[in-house]
Amino acid sequence: MNEREFMKAYDAYADALFKHCYFRLYDRERAKDLVQDAFMKAWEYIAKGREVENIRAFLYKVLHNLIVDEHRKKKTLSLDELKEKGIDIVAQEKLSQNDASDLKNIISFFGALEPKYREAAAMRYIDDLTPKEIAGITGESENNISVRLNRASQKLRALMKI
Repeated sequence: MNEREFMKAYDAYADALFKHCYFRLYDRERAKDLVQDAFMKAWEYIAKGREVENIRAFLYKVLHNLIVDEHRKKKTLSLDELKEKGIDIVAQEKLSQNDASDLKNIISFFGALEPKYREAAAMRYIDDLTPKEIAGITGESENNISVRLNRASQKLRALMKI
């Protein structure tokens, strides 16, 4: 992979990686930093002459590892802390008042999930990754990821009383 191809990958995946990271950390500045770190680590890996078959999956794997390291350093936020932070993933001007309110409600429910379920659900429903891709990124089995997605969906339905 050359520098031009890498820049195309940056343009194609940076926003999605940021959303994924923000959804996992709920800290906009830290998410920006980790995404940049992920691209730097990926470029260093490629610059050493190593081959990357699927750059998207590789970037998610690098970012996943950085997020795991971040969680080890820091305690997870409680649901009350999330509400205090005023979660804003999608630009408010693009949403109607009701849509913005609905999005914040959904995100707060999402934040109530256990981290392993939140991670799998974010990768599946926000990043639009397949269970197989998620399994490759996390190092878990595809079956394990499917079970987590199912349990996350059940928990979200129960929380939202659907």
